[in-house]
Amino acid sequence: MKKRIAFQGAAGAYSDIACRAIMPEYETLPCFVFEDVFAAVHEGRADMAMLPIENSVAGRVADVHQLLPCGGLYIIGEHYQPVEHHLLALPGAELKDIKEVHSHVQALAQCHKWLRDRNIRPVIKADTAGAAQEVAKLGDKSVAAIASELAGIIYGLKSIAADIADMPNNTTRFLILSPKNKRPEAGTVPCVTSMIFRVRSVPAALYKALGGFATNKLNITKLESYLVDGNFTAAQFYLDVEGHPDEAPMRNALEELNFFAHEVKILGVYPAHEFRLKQ
Repeated sequence: MKKRIAFQGAAGAYSDIACRAIMPEYETLPCFVFEDVFAAVHEGRADMAMLPIENSVAGRVADVHQLLPCGGLYIIGEHYQPVEHHLLALPGAELKDIKEVHSHVQALAQCHKWLRDRNIRPVIKADTAGAAQEVAKLGDKSVAAIASELAGIIYGLKSIAADIADMPNNTTRFLILSPKNKRPEAGTVPCVTSMIFRVRSVPAALYKALGGFATNKLNITKLESYLVDGNFTAAQFYLDVEGHPDEAPMRNALEELNFFAHEVKILGVYPAHEFRLKQ
């Protein structure tokens, strides 16, 4: 039986493209929402999952950050996927005909200025490729979708404008998730360690918790905070650090983190993507 990798969105979504790029031997499994991606793996319908976590233009994908700590999967890799947004419309439509565009909130945010300059009204949909599918069924030449060129091919739409993101080098970082923890051995490849932890809402709590990473010369590449338990007295943090827990610098930093923070949980240790190493 062919292995599957689950993603959120319809066929032709950027997550689908990312899956095909790094795991061409896997069959891709579309899921309606992010929770369904986790469920597909736990229920055995998929072997792994691909989830976007942040974009170079629009920032973090908040839903994913909330699901990672309790999703029951391990991060085993990362992938940086260039994103080229196309304005997809019905055959015969022209740019001057477009009054409304449908897409995922992230894609709309990434093309906000382009759309505003052309007085095109954005409409939020669950995902980019799904929006393209809806536009194809709608049959209205004044309505377009922002999605990938692949989505246009799949759903019979034509690209009337390419690469419409407001900023160049639009790139999305994806995480590859597995039900099995597959961390590389220390010292074999450059690694990233992703973790969550909590601190009390007291002066200098975060400063003290992160001090060990500075003194051990470890590079923190991502830090996100969230309120937890429905109150303002405690925060949970998501952290990406370059390094491996079995190497002395990271081991020392984690010892200090555990002293000043609590509920420290490593979500995954995985090879750093070549895109990261070139930065």
